[in-house]
Amino acid sequence: MATHTTTPPARLSDAAVIPLRTLDPAAALDDLEWLDEAIGDARVVAIGESAHYNRESYELRHRLLRHLAERHGFGAYAMETGFTEGWRADAWVRGGGDRLGEVMADGLTSLMGLWRQMGAHLEWMRGHNASAERPIGFHGIDLGGHNASLIPALDAVLAFLAHADHGFEADPAVRETASAFAATSPFAAPATMAAYAQLRPETGNALTAGLAGLAARMRGRRLEYVRRTTTEAYERALRSLRHALTLDSVIRGMTGGDQRSVLYNRDAEIAGTVEEILRGHDRIVLAAHNAHVQRGPAVLPGMDPVTPLGLHLADRLGEDYLVIGVTSGTGHMLNADAAAFMAGALFAPMPAPEPGSLDALMHACHDGPFAADLRRLSPADAGAVRAAATQRAGLGAFYAPVNALEAYDIVVHLPHVTGADPDEAALACSPPEVREVFSRYASGRAAPRHT
Repeated sequence: MATHTTTPPARLSDAAVIPLRTLDPAAALDDLEWLDEAIGDARVVAIGESAHYNRESYELRHRLLRHLAERHGFGAYAMETGFTEGWRADAWVRGGGDRLGEVMADGLTSLMGLWRQMGAHLEWMRGHNASAERPIGFHGIDLGGHNASLIPALDAVLAFLAHADHGFEADPAVRETASAFAATSPFAAPATMAAYAQLRPETGNALTAGLAGLAARMRGRRLEYVRRTTTEAYERALRSLRHALTLDSVIRGMTGGDQRSVLYNRDAEIAGTVEEILRGHDRIVLAAHNAHVQRGPAVLPGMDPVTPLGLHLADRLGEDYLVIGVTSGTGHMLNADAAAFMAGALFAPMPAPEPGSLDALMHACHDGPFAADLRRLSPADAGAVRAAATQRAGLGAFYAPVNALEAYDIVVHLPHVTGADPDEAALACSPPEVREVFSRYASGRAAPRHT
């Protein structure tokens, strides 16, 4: 008797598709009512993205935060940007007096704040907080210093110690060494790594020992420091110091070729930061790349799987952790060609999704943006998702392996994505090398088309 095999469908059924009427953050929220039941009692709702700096990803997160804050009382937005620098953005959304352009340039790291869509998101948070009974806090979760400089975190620690530990003088060589490879932007990171690599081994070891000594001192004198300052000030300074220590190990790993340890250490530290933020809020929205938030191993080109933030949080929070993955269709994405990026081509054309990928499956389902709740699929639809074994990773043509049914609870598909719009006020407050690269990008965008 002949046997028959069933080929999973190349698209989801109409019943699995939840259309999103718009991505406009200011629009009515009734098309998101399905999310009310979907999130349940989750305390952390993570929203991914397939690549950084896309307009549509910023708008989706803005709109989802608005819904979760207004309908469900979520009180914090925790984003993949520097933890210490994020204090400035948090102060601004709570009514602080800085100029928004300065906050976007200095209160967010790794170019995350230099876009009009992010500025609009911060402005909405500030407006919401002006009248809300429960304000929304802004929190960075990443290592800061554009993942290349210890100075922001270290300076925050030294400033705290100046108030909490009168008479104590940290070894000036610690900051002096850290200053020798301080990056002012991601564009300066290659020079930073080269400068670190030129340090004498004993100098690098002394820096690591100095940071460890500061950490031991802070932990040992916790009660004294809290009495002289506040618990919040102490915890923030200690977390900044933890980030400095982790970033020190990351820079060692990057210059020494141990990329896997870099990823392991960074995401473990980010997970601890999210947990600390959660201690101060009932419910938080977490925004980071799919590769960070997914509930499954992360893979980069040429590397074995590593443990991302999402696996740590899933292990610690269980059902209190809900993940919304984001797939994309066509358009433009962050340019993976470093030389072209530095020349001002910040975004590159993105071809249609690779056949057999999660992005391709989703792209075949609906013309506009939509969501699919992976926990409520029919057996046939679940089989189709299970058969989609890769996802676009935002690194050029690279597709990472994924088990979407384990990695995500919900997937939102963006059928066409574009580069976000640079914010002139934020760029005016940015370092010269950032303004230079973005000026090339602006010139390229403004150039007339020739036929």
